[in-house]
Amino acid sequence: MVKYLFSGLALLLFFACGEAPQRNCTDFKTGTFTFTATINGEEKTTTFHRALDIEVDEFEGKKDSSSIRWINDCEYVLKNLNPKNKAEEKSVHIKILSTTESSYTFEYGVVGDTKKFKGTAHKIQ
Repeated sequence: MVKYLFSGLALLLFFACGEAPQRNCTDFKTGTFTFTATINGEEKTTTFHRALDIEVDEFEGKKDSSSIRWINDCEYVLKNLNPKNKAEEKSVHIKILSTTESSYTFEYGVVGDTKKFKGTAHKIQ
């Protein structure tokens, strides 16, 4: 019995130690990106331009700017520079989970809120 338990644990450890997702986050600190989300059942695309300390979003013909505070190479906090209401005053934490050559998958949510969302941004420049 102990022999089978040990063998099972060894196999579990072998498969659990797979390759970690690629995270070349520095490749995505600056550039122009698109992100598509489903809002009220309809797909909407945002284009955003990011420098090291500022991000400008374009959504449905409107532009909005946010400051960026990098926590580390893969995490940052966005703070809207011109909030129009209480919701826009809240900062958003973004964590890059994995990268490819031209995109990254990320998790985001309002700072302090346990509810998180996932998305994929594609670098276009």
